[in-house]
Amino acid sequence: MLGSTHGTLTTDFRARVEACGESPRTAVHSSAAPSSDDAVPLDVSGRPLHADVPDLDRFFRPESVAVIGASDAEGKPNTGITLQLIAWAERVGARLHPVHPTRPTVFGLTCHASVSELPEQVDLAVLLVADPLPVIEELAETKVKFAVAFASGFAETGDAGAAAQERLGAAVQRSGLRLLGPNTNLNAFEAFREDLDGPAIALITQSGHQGRPVYTLQELGIRLSHWAPTGNEADLETADFISYFAEQPEVGAIACYVEGLKDGRSFLLAADRAARNGVPVVAVKVGRTETGARMAASHTGKLTGADTVVDAAMRQFGVIRVDGLDELQDTAALLARARKPKAGGVVVYSISGGTGAHFSDLATEAGLTLPTLSQAKQDELHQWIPAYLNVANPVDNGGHPVGDWRGRKIIDALLADPDVGVLICPITGPFPPMSDRLAQDLVDAAEQSDKLICVIWGSPVGTEDAYRTTLLGSSRVATFRTFGNCITAVRAYLGHHRFTAGYRSPFEDAPRTPSPSYRKAQALMRPSQQLSEHAAKQLLRAYGIRVPREQLVTSAAAAVRAAGLVGYPVVMKASGPQLGHKTELGLVKIGLTSASQIRDAYRELTDIARYENVPLDGILVCQMVERGVEMVVGVTQDDLFGPTVTVGLGGVLVEVLHDAAVRVPPFGEDQARAMLRELRGHALLEGVRGAPPADVDALVEVVLRIQRMALELGDELSELDINPLMVLPRGQGAVALDALAICR
Repeated sequence: MLGSTHGTLTTDFRARVEACGESPRTAVHSSAAPSSDDAVPLDVSGRPLHADVPDLDRFFRPESVAVIGASDAEGKPNTGITLQLIAWAERVGARLHPVHPTRPTVFGLTCHASVSELPEQVDLAVLLVADPLPVIEELAETKVKFAVAFASGFAETGDAGAAAQERLGAAVQRSGLRLLGPNTNLNAFEAFREDLDGPAIALITQSGHQGRPVYTLQELGIRLSHWAPTGNEADLETADFISYFAEQPEVGAIACYVEGLKDGRSFLLAADRAARNGVPVVAVKVGRTETGARMAASHTGKLTGADTVVDAAMRQFGVIRVDGLDELQDTAALLARARKPKAGGVVVYSISGGTGAHFSDLATEAGLTLPTLSQAKQDELHQWIPAYLNVANPVDNGGHPVGDWRGRKIIDALLADPDVGVLICPITGPFPPMSDRLAQDLVDAAEQSDKLICVIWGSPVGTEDAYRTTLLGSSRVATFRTFGNCITAVRAYLGHHRFTAGYRSPFEDAPRTPSPSYRKAQALMRPSQQLSEHAAKQLLRAYGIRVPREQLVTSAAAAVRAAGLVGYPVVMKASGPQLGHKTELGLVKIGLTSASQIRDAYRELTDIARYENVPLDGILVCQMVERGVEMVVGVTQDDLFGPTVTVGLGGVLVEVLHDAAVRVPPFGEDQARAMLRELRGHALLEGVRGAPPADVDALVEVVLRIQRMALELGDELSELDINPLMVLPRGQGAVALDALAICR
C-alpha cells in the first residue's frame, strides 16, 4: 500500500505543461487551500471534500429514550424487545419512556399515549411499529435527535418496498432527525463487557448475524466498544459510522460487514478520515462474483467491473478488504491492539524445520519480508541452538528448551534484531511440556518487548491450558488458529502502518475551480453522442495530451497533400461519430509510403464506409508512430463512485490479458505510479529483450491529466478510451494514437 505524497514532474514535462498554459502542479492539482470560513469545501464538480461527521454521542449514550410501541403483554415480540431496551437504558444511564396509545404502564414504567405527551425532549426514539413513516413526522415536531426503525418490508423486498423506503428517507430528511434502519435490529443495544481495557473494535454490519464472530471476541479478552447495525440505510449509513468511530479515542480498529454501499463518495471520504487519523478499517464486502457487465463501447468499460472498482477504491484509501468473517475478527483484533511496528521484517521461529519452511513459503508468497539474519546474529543463536540447525530465518530450534533459560535467550535475541518487527511462532499442535514452556516464554518476552509476537495454535481442540490460559490471557501476544489468518492479519498490520505513515489525503489537492482546459473541452462536448476520433483527439489536446501529427481530409488529393505535410510513412483511418473499433471493419491502413498508396487507401476506406453505411466526417492522415509500449488509458462512470480512471496494457493485449488497474479520482502522482506497478505486464515499461525503458514519467502525466479531465467533466463524459497510448522510450513522451469518447 502506498501513501498519497506527491512527486515532482521531470524538467521535460514541466516545459510541456507550461507550454499548454498551465503551471505543472495546477495541471494536475489545484493549489488553492480551503478558506477558513468555508465549512464544507467542494471540488470542481461541486462534491464535498470532507466527511460530514455526525454527532452520534447521543445515539450511543442517550440521556433519554422513548420506546414507541412498547409492550409488556405476554407472548408479544415487542415485549422482549422492550425488556432488552430497559436493561440497556439502565446500563448507559438513560431515562426510558414507554409510548403506547392504550397502556397506562409498561413493566411498571409510566406509559404515554403519544410522542407529544412525553415529559421531556428525548435523544433517541426506538420505533417498534410496522410503519415508521407517520411516527417520523410526529417525531419531527418534538425535535428528537435520533430514531431507530426495526420494520422490514422496504428496499429489501423489491420495487414497491424501495419506493416506500424512498418516502421514509425523504420524511427523515425533512424532519431533521437521523434514522438508523429500517430493517435493522437490536445489535446497537447489546451488552458490552466493561472489564476489558485497551483499544477497542467498533463494529458496523448491514446484517446483524454476520457481526456475531467479532462480538464474540470479547470472550477472548478483546474489547468491543460499539456496534452499528445499519440495515437498509435509508439515512445513516456505513460511512457515517466510520467517520464517527474514527474520531473516538477508544477505537483501535473499525470492523465492517458490507453488503452494499449507499454512496461511494461518502464511503471514500469516511475512509479518508480514518486514514488521516491512523484508524484501520477492515471490511468484508460481499459481491466479488458480481460481473458488473455493462454495455460499454470502450475497452476500458469492459475492463472495469463493479467489484473491481470497489476493490481498487478500498485499497486506494487504505481500507483492508478480507474475505471471511474469521479473517475479519482476527485482522481487526490484531490491528486494534498491536503497537506500531519497529521494522518491516518478519522472523519465523518454530520447533520444527518443516513447520518453519512451510509457513515461510506461504508468508513470502503473500508478500511478507523475511530478512536473512546476519551472520553475527546466527552465531549468537548457535550458542543455544545446535550448529546443524538452520537459523538464518526461519529459525529452527530443534525443540524449544524446557528445563532452563535458553528458550527466552533465543526469543530475546530474535526480537533484538533491528530488521525484525514481527516474530511469528507456528505451533502446529500441543506437545507438552515443550509447547507449554514455549507459549509461556513467548508471553513473557512479549511483556518486555515493544515488538509484535504472533502465535499460531494449530490444535483443533483448543481446550489446552497453554492456549486458553497462557496465550489468550496475554494482551500482548496475538494468537491465531490458522496459518492463513495470521499471514492475512500481519500483512494488513504492516501494510496499514506503511500506508498511514506516508498518507496525505488526495482530497487536499482536488481541484476546486475549472482549468482553462475544461473551458476548451466543454466546447467540444456533444451531449448523448459519441465523438469521432478526430473530435476525441481534440478533447485530449485541450488537456495537453500529445497526439500524432494528423490532418482530417475529404478528398484523395487533400490526403496526398496531408501525407506530405505529416511525413511518410503515414496511417490512414476513417473518422466518424459512430465508429468505435475501426480495425474490425478494415477502416485502418498503415505504413503507406507513396501518393498512389494514399489515393488507393482513400478510395478503399470511403467505399467500405458506404458499404457499411457508416457516416464519416472525413479521413484522418496520421503520423505513423511505431516504437514504444502500447497502453490503454480511459475513463468510465461507476454507479457508486462516479468517474474512474483505468490504465493497462493496450493494443490487442487489452482484450487478451485484461491487465489493468483502476483508481477513483482524486489521486496523486504516487497512486498513478502504483497503478503501473500493479500491472502484470509492468516489466514491459522497464524494457525487455533489449528494448529501451519506456517514458514512465510521460505515462504518469497522461494518467494525471486524464484524471483532471474526469474530475472536471464529471458525468458529462460517459466514457473515454485512449488505445493505444504509445509510450515512447524514456525522455521521448507518450502519444495517443487513437481515442474514443462518448458524451452523456
